[in-house]
Parts: sequence; C-alpha cells; structure tokens
Amino acid sequence: MNLLSSLRYLVALNEHKHFGRAAQACHITQPALSNALRALEEEFDVVIVKRDRTFSGLTPEGLRVLATAQLMLHEHANLQQELKSDTHTPRGTLRIAAVPTAVPIVARFAAMLQARHTGIMPVVLSMSSLELENGLADLSVDLALGYTQRMGEASRLKALPQYIEHYFLLRSSPAGQRKSLHFGAGISWKDAAQLPLCLLTPEMHNRTIVDAAFTTAGVSVRPAIETNSILTLMLSVLAGNVCSVLPGALVGTVRDNPLLEALPLNSPSVRTPIGFMFHSGARPSRALEAALALAQDAAWLRHAAAYSGLLTAD
Repeated sequence: MNLLSSLRYLVALNEHKHFGRAAQACHITQPALSNALRALEEEFDVVIVKRDRTFSGLTPEGLRVLATAQLMLHEHANLQQELKSDTHTPRGTLRIAAVPTAVPIVARFAAMLQARHTGIMPVVLSMSSLELENGLADLSVDLALGYTQRMGEASRLKALPQYIEHYFLLRSSPAGQRKSLHFGAGISWKDAAQLPLCLLTPEMHNRTIVDAAFTTAGVSVRPAIETNSILTLMLSVLAGNVCSVLPGALVGTVRDNPLLEALPLNSPSVRTPIGFMFHSGARPSRALEAALALAQDAAWLRHAAAYSGLLTAD
C-alpha cells in the first residue's frame, strides 16, 4: 500500500463526499479508491469510512486519520517546495482564496507576488466565507482574503489586516463630457432602500452586512434582482434600471466607465475590515512565507488601499 496515495484518496473523498467523484479527481477507478481505503483501514485497524449505498461520512476514528492525512500531505508538499527552491527563490503552487467582493484585490496581489517570485504559481480561487474558512482549516487553501471579523476567539487562524471595506451605491448616469466613473455626493442607506436594487443572495456574507446596514437605518429591502454573481451586480446596472450596493474594491474595477456613478453610503457608516488569513498551526511553505511577507509590505498595502476602501489613496 502506498500510504501517501491512500491518504490523498481519503482527503479527496472527504472533499467530494462521493466515491465516484473522488476517484475521478484522483484519476483512478472507483474500485481502486475503495480498495486503497480498505487497506488504510487494515493498516490502522479501525473503520474509517461509514459505508452505505452511498458515502455516509467518516467515523470518529476516520476524522482523526483525516486530520493527520491533511497535515502529512501539507508537509509533503512543503518538502517538495523546499527541495525545488534555493535560498532566495521560493518555488511551487500557492492556493489563494478570496471572498467574491475581494477578488479584484487578490488578483492584484497574486500578479504582484508572481512578478516578485517567478517560481511561485498562485492559484486564485473565489469562495464564499464558509468555503474559505473550511479550506484554511483542512489545509486545502494556503492563504485567504476575507472578513476577519468572522474569526472566532478559538480559531486556529491568524490574520494580517489589509484594508477597510467601504460601501457605495452604483447607478447608471449620463456620460456627458466625463471620461470616467463619477463619484457623487453621499446617500443614506434609507434613501438607497427606495431604489430598485440588485443585491447578492442571502447566503453571501456581504449581503448579511448590507442587510444589517439597512436594518440599522430602520428600513427593509426587497431587491429587484438577486444574484450570487459579482459580474451580474455590475452588468445589471449597465443594462437595466437597477442600482447596486458595492464595496470600494468592486467599484474600483469600473473606474473607467463614464456611464456609471458611485455614491458613498452613509447613515449608518459601515466599515468592514478585510484581511489575509492563514492557518496558525501548520508550518508555512516557502511560497506562503513569501506571500505573507508581501502582504505586510508597505508598498503593497498602499496599492491595495488605492483600489479599495474610499478609493482616495495615492
């Protein structure tokens, strides 16, 4: 039995919750995956997988094996990176996730990281807050940009603050003589609630923040359009008669569009901290060490501020 391969199959099964899909992800047949897992159970003399007609989860013993498997595979990947790297040139894949509203910033970060360290290949993923946190916990994600206020006191995650998320009402506007997005006067959340809005779907954490702001303003909102797509938020404003509520990082992506206008939202003033998070209990790879250094670099933080927040940084 190849122990590392069997542990990898177990991690895949836990991720996909389905024998066939896990086997496909591992590029093996389903019987081969099942046989490897049975061999793993024989090796440790415990039942690891709850078996029914379909995958029914892992036993308590299986969860302990899974946690060890995740750490062993993480250390194996770290060792491979170290052997391929020299003292000043980190190499390897780095999986970086971000909540959808922070994707424009993490894209800039990944590009800057790769330009600085050409041996690193960032893999940039858009995830919900829950997916992102689960990915960090099971070590399938190395670094994640998201809402640090969701981290509990008992969390094994550490955070590096990056910027403060501010919110704007985005609406269409006649271009006139303008050559870029117009930033108008502020608007209250209460007044914004009277407009037809395209908002994210309720399971998105950003929608939770937006709904809380409307509640604080003493109003409730029934959106004209709901979506889990960031692109739809912006395109619906361009193509229809709706407005949208966007954080500065997304507004920054349409700065060159003269057909749009952004109004800072106030009353209440909503400020949400965004930061990079990583697992505090796992040894960082050389690639992750390089990324953490960049995340704390003053030049990078100025760059991030210039394309997020209130969009007024130099």
